[in-house]
Amino acid sequence: MNSNSSPMILTASIYALLVLIWAATPLAIVWSVAEVHPMWVLVIRYFGACVIALVLLAIMRNPLPFDQTSLKSYVAGSLNLIGAQLFIYLAANYLTSGLMALIFGFSPLIAGLIGHVILKTHKLIWVQWLGMAIAVGGLCFVFADSADSKINPWGVVLMLISMVSYISSIFWVKQINAPLKPMSQATGSLLVSALGSLLLIPFIWQHFPTQMPSSHAIIGFIFTMILSSIVAMLCYFWLIRRLAASTVSLSNVMTPVIALVLGATLNNEIISSHAFAGVAVVMFGIILYFSKEWREQYFSRH
Repeated sequence: MNSNSSPMILTASIYALLVLIWAATPLAIVWSVAEVHPMWVLVIRYFGACVIALVLLAIMRNPLPFDQTSLKSYVAGSLNLIGAQLFIYLAANYLTSGLMALIFGFSPLIAGLIGHVILKTHKLIWVQWLGMAIAVGGLCFVFADSADSKINPWGVVLMLISMVSYISSIFWVKQINAPLKPMSQATGSLLVSALGSLLLIPFIWQHFPTQMPSSHAIIGFIFTMILSSIVAMLCYFWLIRRLAASTVSLSNVMTPVIALVLGATLNNEIISSHAFAGVAVVMFGIILYFSKEWREQYFSRH
Protein backbone atom coordinates (compact mmCIF):
# COMPACT_ATOMS: atom_id res chain seq x y z
CA MET A 1 0.00 0.00 0.00
CA ASN A 2 1.26 3.48 -0.91
CA SER A 3 2.38 5.35 2.22
CA ASN A 4 0.68 8.51 0.90
CA SER A 5 -2.68 6.74 0.85
CA SER A 6 -2.57 5.84 4.56
CA PRO A 7 -3.44 9.36 5.87
CA MET A 8 -6.22 9.56 3.24
CA ILE A 9 -7.70 6.24 4.38
CA LEU A 10 -7.48 7.33 8.03
CA THR A 11 -9.20 10.65 7.27
CA ALA A 12 -11.93 8.93 5.21
CA SER A 13 -12.51 6.40 8.01
CA ILE A 14 -12.83 9.10 10.68
CA TYR A 15 -15.15 11.09 8.39
CA ALA A 16 -17.35 8.02 7.83
CA LEU A 17 -17.40 7.31 11.58
CA LEU A 18 -18.51 10.90 12.32
CA VAL A 19 -21.32 10.76 9.75
CA LEU A 20 -22.55 7.40 11.09
CA ILE A 21 -22.54 8.63 14.70
CA TRP A 22 -24.42 11.81 13.79
CA ALA A 23 -26.90 9.84 11.68
CA ALA A 24 -27.54 7.28 14.43
CA THR A 25 -27.81 9.79 17.29
CA PRO A 26 -31.51 10.73 16.67
CA LEU A 27 -32.44 7.04 16.75
CA ALA A 28 -30.40 6.53 19.94
CA ILE A 29 -32.27 9.47 21.51
CA VAL A 30 -35.66 8.04 20.47
CA TRP A 31 -34.73 4.66 21.98
CA SER A 32 -33.43 6.16 25.22
CA VAL A 33 -36.56 8.28 25.89
CA ALA A 34 -39.05 5.52 25.06
CA GLU A 35 -39.06 4.23 28.66
CA VAL A 36 -37.28 6.90 30.70
CA HIS A 37 -38.30 10.57 31.09
CA PRO A 38 -36.38 12.63 28.48
CA MET A 39 -34.98 15.04 31.05
CA TRP A 40 -33.62 12.21 33.22
CA VAL A 41 -31.94 10.79 30.13
CA LEU A 42 -30.38 14.21 29.52
CA VAL A 43 -29.13 14.52 33.13
CA ILE A 44 -27.60 11.03 33.10
CA ARG A 45 -26.06 11.59 29.66
CA TYR A 46 -24.25 14.78 30.59
CA PHE A 47 -23.02 13.65 33.98
CA GLY A 48 -21.70 10.44 32.43
CA ALA A 49 -20.12 12.26 29.48
CA CYS A 50 -18.61 14.87 31.81
CA VAL A 51 -16.86 12.21 33.92
CA ILE A 52 -15.49 10.50 30.78
CA ALA A 53 -14.32 13.85 29.34
CA LEU A 54 -12.52 14.79 32.59
CA VAL A 55 -10.71 11.43 32.58
CA LEU A 56 -9.69 11.91 28.91
CA LEU A 57 -8.57 15.46 29.67
CA ALA A 58 -6.32 14.19 32.46
CA ILE A 59 -4.89 11.45 30.24
CA MET A 60 -4.19 13.97 27.45
CA ARG A 61 -2.78 16.39 30.07
CA ASN A 62 -4.78 19.27 28.64
CA PRO A 63 -5.50 22.23 30.93
CA LEU A 64 -9.00 23.26 32.06
CA PRO A 65 -8.65 27.00 32.79
CA PHE A 66 -11.33 28.91 34.72
CA ASP A 67 -10.48 32.49 33.81
CA GLN A 68 -13.32 34.81 32.77
CA THR A 69 -12.86 34.33 29.00
CA SER A 70 -12.71 30.54 29.29
CA LEU A 71 -15.81 30.44 31.51
CA LYS A 72 -17.72 32.53 28.96
CA SER A 73 -16.64 30.14 26.24
CA TYR A 74 -17.77 27.11 28.28
CA VAL A 75 -21.20 28.68 28.81
CA ALA A 76 -21.43 29.53 25.10
CA GLY A 77 -20.51 25.96 24.21
CA SER A 78 -23.10 24.58 26.61
CA LEU A 79 -25.84 26.20 24.49
CA ASN A 80 -24.96 23.55 21.91
CA LEU A 81 -25.18 20.83 24.56
CA ILE A 82 -27.74 21.28 27.34
CA GLY A 83 -29.44 24.09 25.37
CA ALA A 84 -29.95 22.45 21.99
CA GLN A 85 -30.20 18.88 23.25
CA LEU A 86 -32.90 19.70 25.81
CA PHE A 87 -35.31 20.58 23.00
CA ILE A 88 -34.17 17.66 20.83
CA TYR A 89 -34.97 15.21 23.65
CA LEU A 90 -38.41 16.78 24.06
CA ALA A 91 -38.97 16.62 20.29
CA ALA A 92 -38.18 12.88 20.35
CA ASN A 93 -41.66 12.34 21.85
CA TYR A 94 -43.28 13.86 18.75
CA LEU A 95 -41.10 13.01 15.74
CA THR A 96 -39.38 9.99 14.22
CA SER A 97 -35.59 9.91 14.36
CA GLY A 98 -35.32 10.33 10.58
CA LEU A 99 -37.43 13.49 10.54
CA MET A 100 -35.47 14.92 13.49
CA ALA A 101 -32.25 14.48 11.51
CA LEU A 102 -33.85 15.94 8.39
CA ILE A 103 -34.99 19.11 10.20
CA PHE A 104 -31.62 19.52 11.94
CA GLY A 105 -29.98 19.27 8.50
CA PHE A 106 -31.26 22.82 7.98
CA SER A 107 -28.83 24.15 10.61
CA PRO A 108 -26.14 25.38 8.17
CA LEU A 109 -28.82 27.08 6.05
CA ILE A 110 -30.25 28.90 9.09
CA ALA A 111 -26.71 29.81 10.19
CA GLY A 112 -26.03 31.30 6.76
CA LEU A 113 -29.29 33.25 6.93
CA ILE A 114 -28.42 34.67 10.38
CA GLY A 115 -24.91 35.54 9.18
CA HIS A 116 -26.36 37.38 6.16
CA VAL A 117 -29.36 39.18 7.66
CA ILE A 118 -28.45 39.81 11.33
CA LEU A 119 -24.68 39.59 11.82
CA LYS A 120 -23.68 40.79 8.32
CA THR A 121 -20.71 38.40 8.41
CA HIS A 122 -21.76 36.19 5.49
CA LYS A 123 -23.18 37.24 2.11
CA LEU A 124 -25.52 34.79 0.39
CA ILE A 125 -25.65 34.67 -3.41
CA TRP A 126 -28.70 33.86 -5.54
CA VAL A 127 -27.94 30.12 -5.84
CA GLN A 128 -27.84 29.81 -2.03
CA TRP A 129 -31.17 31.65 -1.70
CA LEU A 130 -32.60 29.30 -4.34
CA GLY A 131 -31.24 26.23 -2.54
CA MET A 132 -32.71 27.47 0.73
CA ALA A 133 -36.13 28.07 -0.87
CA ILE A 134 -36.14 24.60 -2.49
CA ALA A 135 -35.15 22.93 0.81
CA VAL A 136 -37.91 24.76 2.72
CA GLY A 137 -40.39 23.82 -0.01
CA GLY A 138 -39.32 20.18 0.29
CA LEU A 139 -39.77 20.28 4.05
CA CYS A 140 -43.31 21.64 3.59
CA PHE A 141 -43.94 18.74 1.21
CA VAL A 142 -42.74 16.32 3.91
CA PHE A 143 -45.29 17.80 6.33
CA ALA A 144 -48.11 17.91 3.74
CA ASP A 145 -49.16 14.38 4.62
CA SER A 146 -48.83 14.87 8.39
CA ALA A 147 -52.30 13.47 9.10
CA ASP A 148 -51.19 9.99 8.06
CA SER A 149 -47.66 10.04 9.49
CA LYS A 150 -45.98 10.64 12.81
CA ILE A 151 -45.39 14.35 12.32
CA ASN A 152 -46.40 16.68 15.12
CA PRO A 153 -46.15 20.49 14.86
CA TRP A 154 -44.85 20.71 18.45
CA GLY A 155 -41.94 18.48 17.49
CA VAL A 156 -41.07 20.79 14.60
CA VAL A 157 -41.21 23.88 16.86
CA LEU A 158 -38.95 22.19 19.44
CA MET A 159 -36.44 21.23 16.73
CA LEU A 160 -36.39 24.81 15.44
CA ILE A 161 -35.68 26.13 18.96
CA SER A 162 -32.91 23.55 19.23
CA MET A 163 -31.37 24.76 15.96
CA VAL A 164 -31.42 28.38 17.13
CA SER A 165 -29.64 27.38 20.36
CA TYR A 166 -27.09 25.31 18.42
CA ILE A 167 -26.34 28.10 15.91
CA SER A 168 -26.19 30.76 18.65
CA SER A 169 -23.59 28.62 20.42
CA ILE A 170 -21.40 28.46 17.31
CA PHE A 171 -21.48 32.23 16.73
CA TRP A 172 -20.94 33.03 20.43
CA VAL A 173 -17.97 30.67 20.82
CA LYS A 174 -16.37 32.17 17.70
CA GLN A 175 -16.97 35.70 18.99
CA ILE A 176 -15.36 34.95 22.38
CA ASN A 177 -12.45 33.21 20.63
CA ALA A 178 -10.93 31.82 23.83
CA PRO A 179 -7.44 30.29 23.44
CA LEU A 180 -8.66 26.82 24.42
CA LYS A 181 -7.74 23.39 23.10
CA PRO A 182 -10.73 21.51 21.61
CA MET A 183 -10.81 18.94 24.42
CA SER A 184 -10.65 21.68 27.07
CA GLN A 185 -13.49 23.59 25.41
CA ALA A 186 -15.62 20.47 25.13
CA THR A 187 -14.94 19.33 28.71
CA GLY A 188 -15.70 22.78 30.13
CA SER A 189 -18.95 22.96 28.17
CA LEU A 190 -19.92 19.45 29.30
CA LEU A 191 -19.20 20.46 32.91
CA VAL A 192 -21.46 23.53 32.59
CA SER A 193 -24.14 21.37 30.94
CA ALA A 194 -23.96 18.74 33.69
CA LEU A 195 -24.26 21.41 36.41
CA GLY A 196 -27.04 23.14 34.49
CA SER A 197 -28.99 19.90 34.21
CA LEU A 198 -29.18 19.81 38.03
CA LEU A 199 -31.75 22.62 37.79
CA LEU A 200 -34.11 20.16 36.09
CA ILE A 201 -34.11 17.62 38.93
CA PRO A 202 -36.70 19.33 41.24
CA PHE A 203 -39.16 19.32 38.32
CA ILE A 204 -38.58 15.71 37.23
CA TRP A 205 -37.88 13.99 40.55
CA GLN A 206 -41.24 12.17 40.49
CA HIS A 207 -40.23 10.62 37.16
CA PHE A 208 -37.02 9.08 38.52
CA PRO A 209 -36.52 5.70 36.76
CA THR A 210 -37.24 2.82 39.14
CA GLN A 211 -36.96 -0.11 36.72
CA MET A 212 -34.13 -1.38 34.55
CA PRO A 213 -34.78 -0.11 31.01
CA SER A 214 -34.79 -2.38 27.97
CA SER A 215 -31.69 -3.23 25.95
CA HIS A 216 -32.69 -0.67 23.30
CA ALA A 217 -32.89 2.10 25.91
CA ILE A 218 -29.52 1.10 27.41
CA ILE A 219 -27.91 1.08 23.95
CA GLY A 220 -29.36 4.55 23.38
CA PHE A 221 -27.96 5.74 26.74
CA ILE A 222 -24.45 4.44 26.07
CA PHE A 223 -24.42 5.61 22.45
CA THR A 224 -25.34 9.22 23.26
CA MET A 225 -23.12 9.36 26.35
CA ILE A 226 -19.93 8.03 24.75
CA LEU A 227 -20.20 8.15 20.96
CA SER A 228 -22.39 11.24 20.45
CA SER A 229 -20.91 13.34 23.28
CA ILE A 230 -17.23 12.32 23.19
CA VAL A 231 -16.16 10.36 20.08
CA ALA A 232 -18.08 12.49 17.56
CA MET A 233 -16.68 15.66 19.12
CA LEU A 234 -13.08 14.42 18.86
CA CYS A 235 -13.65 13.25 15.25
CA TYR A 236 -15.16 16.63 14.34
CA PHE A 237 -12.29 18.70 15.73
CA TRP A 238 -9.75 16.30 14.17
CA LEU A 239 -11.36 16.70 10.73
CA ILE A 240 -11.80 20.49 10.98
CA ARG A 241 -8.03 20.85 11.34
CA ARG A 242 -7.34 18.69 8.25
CA LEU A 243 -10.18 19.28 5.81
CA ALA A 244 -11.81 22.32 4.25
CA ALA A 245 -14.98 23.46 5.99
CA SER A 246 -16.93 22.82 2.77
CA THR A 247 -15.82 19.18 2.79
CA VAL A 248 -16.93 18.70 6.38
CA SER A 249 -20.22 20.42 5.52
CA LEU A 250 -21.01 17.61 3.08
CA SER A 251 -22.00 15.58 6.15
CA ASN A 252 -25.12 17.77 6.38
CA VAL A 253 -26.32 16.16 3.15
CA MET A 254 -25.41 12.57 4.01
CA THR A 255 -26.50 12.47 7.66
CA PRO A 256 -30.30 12.94 7.21
CA VAL A 257 -30.45 10.32 4.43
CA ILE A 258 -28.59 7.72 6.51
CA ALA A 259 -30.71 8.62 9.57
CA LEU A 260 -33.91 7.99 7.60
CA VAL A 261 -32.59 4.59 6.46
CA LEU A 262 -31.54 3.65 10.03
CA GLY A 263 -34.93 4.70 11.41
CA ALA A 264 -36.77 2.65 8.80
CA THR A 265 -34.62 -0.49 9.19
CA LEU A 266 -33.93 -0.51 12.94
CA ASN A 267 -37.03 1.20 14.34
CA ASN A 268 -39.71 0.37 11.75
CA GLU A 269 -40.29 4.06 11.02
CA ILE A 270 -42.60 4.45 8.03
CA ILE A 271 -42.18 7.34 5.62
CA SER A 272 -45.18 8.26 3.45
CA SER A 273 -44.85 8.78 -0.30
CA HIS A 274 -45.26 12.55 0.18
CA ALA A 275 -42.51 12.58 2.80
CA PHE A 276 -40.16 10.47 0.66
CA ALA A 277 -40.52 12.85 -2.30
CA GLY A 278 -40.09 15.82 0.06
CA VAL A 279 -36.85 14.38 1.45
CA ALA A 280 -35.39 14.19 -2.06
CA VAL A 281 -36.33 17.85 -2.68
CA VAL A 282 -34.80 18.91 0.67
CA MET A 283 -31.55 17.10 -0.14
CA PHE A 284 -31.40 18.77 -3.57
CA GLY A 285 -31.91 22.18 -1.95
CA ILE A 286 -29.13 21.59 0.59
CA ILE A 287 -26.75 20.39 -2.17
CA LEU A 288 -27.57 23.51 -4.18
CA TYR A 289 -26.90 25.70 -1.12
CA PHE A 290 -23.43 24.18 -0.61
CA SER A 291 -22.57 24.05 -4.34
CA LYS A 292 -20.88 27.49 -4.18
CA GLU A 293 -18.45 26.37 -1.44
CA TRP A 294 -17.72 23.03 -3.10
CA ARG A 295 -17.15 24.71 -6.49
CA GLU A 296 -14.79 27.27 -4.95
CA GLN A 297 -12.88 24.53 -3.16
CA TYR A 298 -12.55 22.47 -6.36
CA PHE A 299 -11.36 25.34 -8.58
CA SER A 300 -8.92 26.58 -5.94
CA ARG A 301 -7.12 23.23 -6.14
CA HIS A 302 -7.20 22.82 -9.93
